[in-house]
Amino acid sequence: MTTIPFDTLKLAERLQAGGFTPEQARTAASALAEAMTGAELPTKSDLSAMEARLDGRIATSIADAKSDLLRWMVPLLLGQAALIAALVKLL
Repeated sequence: MTTIPFDTLKLAERLQAGGFTPEQARTAASALAEAMTGAELPTKSDLSAMEARLDGRIATSIADAKSDLLRWMVPLLLGQAALIAALVKLL
């Protein structure tokens, strides 16, 4: 993970130009810099690794759903066939 370099002086100057008092501008720039340096941003390799893990989880979930579906459908289809056979025999 990486952090973003951040120019607090430049931000404070822009905030002052926009109408902030010098104290407000310094405080806002300092707070934003602290928030941005405290949080680490993911790199492309971090995102690729996360994508691979999610792909594995999704594939597993799909396989589980398919097996559950087959576990329910096969007995139902056999029961339906038996019911149809019994009805045909009665007619």
